[in-house]
Order: sequence, then C-alpha cells, then structure tokens
Amino acid sequence: MGVEVGAQAARSRALAVLRIRSRALAVALLPAAVAVVLLVGGSTGHIVGGHWGITRWIISVLAAIVLLAAAGIGLVVARSRPAVSPTVPIAEESAPDLYRMVRDLADRLDVPAPSAIALTPDCDSWLEDRTHPAHGPPPPEGRDEIRGARSVRGLSTQPRRAPSAPVLVIGSPFLWWMRVGELRAVLAPVVAGTGPSAHPDIAAARRFVRGLDAAVAVTSAPTRGPLSRTVLGGVGWVTRLLLRSCRGHAAEMERGVAAAAAERAQAVDYGLRIVAQEQVGLAYAGWDRLLTRVALPAWRMGRWPSRLDAGVVAALTELSRRDRLAEGFASRLGERPACDLLEEPGTVDEAASLLAARLFHGGPAESGPDWAPVSWQDYPDEVVDRKWRTDAARLHRVLDALGVRHSTDPAARDAEGPTLTRVMDHLSARPEDPDSADLAASCGDAYEAMGMTEDEDDTDLCLGNERTASLAAGLRAELAREEASAPAPAPVGGTEQQDPGRALWDDGLLPLFPLQPPRTGRELLADHVTAMVCCAAMDTAGAAPGLDWLDGPSLLVDGERAADLGPRVLTLVETGDSAPLRDWLRHLGVRPEKPVRLV
Repeated sequence: MGVEVGAQAARSRALAVLRIRSRALAVALLPAAVAVVLLVGGSTGHIVGGHWGITRWIISVLAAIVLLAAAGIGLVVARSRPAVSPTVPIAEESAPDLYRMVRDLADRLDVPAPSAIALTPDCDSWLEDRTHPAHGPPPPEGRDEIRGARSVRGLSTQPRRAPSAPVLVIGSPFLWWMRVGELRAVLAPVVAGTGPSAHPDIAAARRFVRGLDAAVAVTSAPTRGPLSRTVLGGVGWVTRLLLRSCRGHAAEMERGVAAAAAERAQAVDYGLRIVAQEQVGLAYAGWDRLLTRVALPAWRMGRWPSRLDAGVVAALTELSRRDRLAEGFASRLGERPACDLLEEPGTVDEAASLLAARLFHGGPAESGPDWAPVSWQDYPDEVVDRKWRTDAARLHRVLDALGVRHSTDPAARDAEGPTLTRVMDHLSARPEDPDSADLAASCGDAYEAMGMTEDEDDTDLCLGNERTASLAAGLRAELAREEASAPAPAPVGGTEQQDPGRALWDDGLLPLFPLQPPRTGRELLADHVTAMVCCAAMDTAGAAPGLDWLDGPSLLVDGERAADLGPRVLTLVETGDSAPLRDWLRHLGVRPEKPVRLV
C-alpha cells in the first residue's frame, strides 16, 4: 500500500512538471496562433479594413521572433548534456558475480535491473540516468579521465546504446568493508528505485528538469563577445524561470520515488539491513579519517596511495582493536567481503584511488613523474620520511629568510647546520606580554622577508608572541609561493577530447570536494616543528617513520608509536616552554644539536 502511495505521489508531481513544460510551449505558440487567425481572417475577408492590416503584420513579425526564440531555447536545452558523476565503470565481464547479485535483487523487488554498474570513491550509492534525448548515452563513462583505468583489464567502457534503466553507482568503500549480504541489504532500496524510474511520466519529467539544469550551466559559462553574452543571457533567464517553476514539484517527485523505493525494499533482508546501516556509518568514519589523515599528506607530496579501499579495511580493523565497542565488528572479517564479487579487486581499487585523488585533492588524471602511485608498504619511506624532511627544510628556509641565527653556543659542533636546537632556541626566547601592534608588525615583516603580500585574513598567524607570529607568517607565505609556482595539471586526454560535460573538471574548479579548510598558522607551525623533531629522532636516535591507519604519519621508536610527542610540541609553540620537549628528547637519546638530513 505504501509503495502505491509513494509512486502515485511521484507520478502526480511528474505530471505537474510536464504541465509546466506544456504551458511554456503554449506561451511560445500563442503569438503564432493569433497570427494564423489574423492571416486566415484577412484572406477570407472576415478581418479587413481599419488597422487590421498593420496589426496582422506586427503580430506575424512578433510570432516569428517568439518562435525563433523558442526554437533557440529548445535547441540549447536539447543539446546541453546534463552533468555526469565521475565514476569508475565496471563491465559485466569484470564483475559477473556483482551483476548477478544486483539482477537477483531486482528480480526479488520486481523492478527492472540497472543497465550498468559503476563505482564512486565515496560512501554513497545512487541511481543515475545517463541518457540524453538528443545524444543518447554520454561518451563512454563520461568521466573516464582516470585514464589509468583505461589500460586496466576489466574496466571497459559502456556501449553506445540507450540503457533501459539507470546506472547503479556504488560507493567503493562499501565493497571492501561490507560483507556480501550487507551490501545487498544496503543496495535494496537503491535498486528498488529503478521501478519508478521506468514510468514514462517520471522519466520525461526528469529529462526535462535535467535539460533545464544543463542549459543553465551552459548559459552561465563565460563567453566571448557581447552578442553571445546577450543571447545566452536571455536563454538563461528563461531556463532559470522554468527551473524555478519546476523546483518544488521535482523535489516532491523525488521524495515520492524514494518513499516508494524504501517501502518496496522493506521485504528484502530487513534484519540484515539494520546491521548493514551500522557498517555504513563505520565506513563513513573510516573513509573520512583515511582521506584526511593518510591520503592527504601523500597527495600533497605528489603521491597517491593506490589501495585506498583496502586501507579502509585496515583502518576500521585497527579501530576495532582499539575500541571495545567495536570488538564485534572484527569478527565479520571472516565472512566473504563484497569485493570478492569483482574479478580483479586490486585493479578496481587502484582506479578508484586515482579518481579519489582527482576529486578530493584536484590531482592530475593520470600518473606522471610528479604524480606517482605508492603502495602501503612503501608509504612510510616514500611519503612520511619525505614529508618530514621537506617540512623541516621549509622551516629552516623561513628561519634563514627571517635572519635567525644558528646555535647561540659558539662551541657547538656544526653550528651552521639545520639543527633542532636552532628551532627550539628561537621559539623559546621571547618577550613577555608583547604588544598587539608588535605582533602585527612581525607578521608584516615576515611576509616582506618572504617576498609576499600580507593578507588581511591572516590574523590567526599572530599566536600571542612576536617570534611565533613571524615564523608562522613566513611558513604561510612560503607555502603560498610554492603552490603558486606549481604547474597546473594538463587537461585530460588533450583538448580535442573535451566536451561540455567536462567543464567542471578542466576549468580549474577542482577539487570538487576539498577535504580540509586551509591550515591555520598554529597548525602549520606545529606540523613543521614536529617534522623537525622527527627528523632529528630518525637521524640521531634510530627512530623510523611509520603509518598509523587512524592518525596518519607517525614516529616509531623501538617499533612503538610515539604518541606523546604532539602535546610537547604544542607547549613549545603556544607558550614557548621547551622543557617538556627537551625532556622527551633526552629520554629517547635524541641529539638536537646535531644537523639533520633535509631534502
């Protein structure tokens, strides 16, 4: 009963959208109809004399203008390809078990099976209609700029034929963390949505709304020439008016479709769906932490982890080991994982990992000299060690630019080298109760020393003391200069392969989903001081770089993670008290006066 109610509500809203389309067409045809009546009346002698002749010509010209404008708007709407989500296409021969499971699920739900399956590097799943009235389906997997996936066996593109049902897009972390039964339970309400999608009224309403939305995007794009801007401005005004008129009905239609799909899926694996929803929440948490703590440092170093989805499993397994509340989740690992439904899960994971870097960081679409994959085994040496030494080198470059002296002890050996003592001495010796004007002047002096212009929004750099403020400002300026000098990624596949659907990707709007806001001055300074401490520990005390699945880069001392370093660095940065950090270094046998190796 609930299925019928939701479907009926969706159909009624779809009819409302189609009525708006019909009214727009009627408005466009109305002047032509009046002109026809006047012309016929004049030719038969019924409407003659007076000003009818002039009126007839005015209305005819107006009708022609309106018809031409309507035809132009219709052409723009028809030829504007709706945006397609970036995904990794999965051909049936590369995942026959997954396709079989989805088709069996569709049969149980008594709905059409999805036309194809694709993966998204995110914790979400949905149906996506990739047909277009004028062009049919978009170019093979409209977002195949992950060109590394093209050379991967089993990741073929979709055939050029209009599918009978939408494409099922599955979040790739679900495949690796969830078991087969859990994945089926999670996908049940999504697959059930193919039923309402097959209704002709709902499909027509969706095509109309998607066409308007795509036309608005086209008319909003920057154009050359005043004539083009004027014409597209008029088209944009009309399409926005129609889109605003449809917005409420379209939203209610989608709610009705979702309600009908959820109600239809109630009978499928109801008990298992409750457990599966818990795994959805865990996957969200593990994926977010893996991206922000583990993947992001690698992306910033020009490396992209090639097995992100496998890392989700490792991160959540580590969470279950640390958290007693998660103990029961580890027992699930003995069951068959959903990634076993793929013929080559490692290949698919690599393609999804590259797309994740493209989406969340804005990296290049394919590997290159400055954008190479890295395995989890090589992550500590190729990412963590390099990151720390790069940050330490940047810290000393800023100190040099600010004119900070090396060790104040003339008897110290290698006093001119990059030592941790130099950093601690600079941050420890500071005046008490500094004046705010002095802090602002320190920020400005630091920017001037680095050859940058001070930003009015950088007030967070002044951390309460002059030396910390100047050092943080210098780090911010140095990072900004490095980012500005970095080469922009080349367009995907060359300019000859561009199409309107790729505009968001290749016009400098990436990343589409940035992971973190810009780091504050305090965070930048703490990260760089921590990097210097880790370099000193590795070079003088035998420590090693490591990877913590939940916290990212970590320092290993005698094989154990040094978890007590962060608070001591913050004490030095925020208060200028170096005693806790010096005690920690003394306990581990670290020689802060010894120069460290930098990149």
